[in-house]
Amino acid sequence: MTESGGPASTVGKVIKSEAEWKAQLSPAEYHVLREAGTERAFTGEYTDTKTTGVYRCRACGTELFRSDTKFDSHCGWPSFFAPLAEERVRYIEDESMGMRRVEVRCATCDSHLGHVFEGEGYGTPTDLRYCINSVSLSLEPDLS
Repeated sequence: MTESGGPASTVGKVIKSEAEWKAQLSPAEYHVLREAGTERAFTGEYTDTKTTGVYRCRACGTELFRSDTKFDSHCGWPSFFAPLAEERVRYIEDESMGMRRVEVRCATCDSHLGHVFEGEGYGTPTDLRYCINSVSLSLEPDLS
């Protein structure tokens, strides 16, 4: 998948065919990352993880979130109040499921990560909740 704007907009991007993604990812990973699916609540491996480290895109390895921005939202999916850097993610208006939501995608490979919500009243510095599927992430623990 490429973004509009010509060849310069693909610099640093990971672009693969759907066949290549299917060969690389498990069926569950493919469903969430490439078909914008959602894993069932409270089933993901990182929902309650407290490990210190960096969360990367499971499809391309881009560093997306740090554990120090992860918080307990009790929503059933890992929640973060900010990405590692704004240029690491991109946003898409999502009006599926009969509501207005903002989809979060990896800016490098365009994989679906989850959604971001605002104004929910969590005591975080940004008042944002990045609700991210565990299957979209891989955790690289700090070894220090």
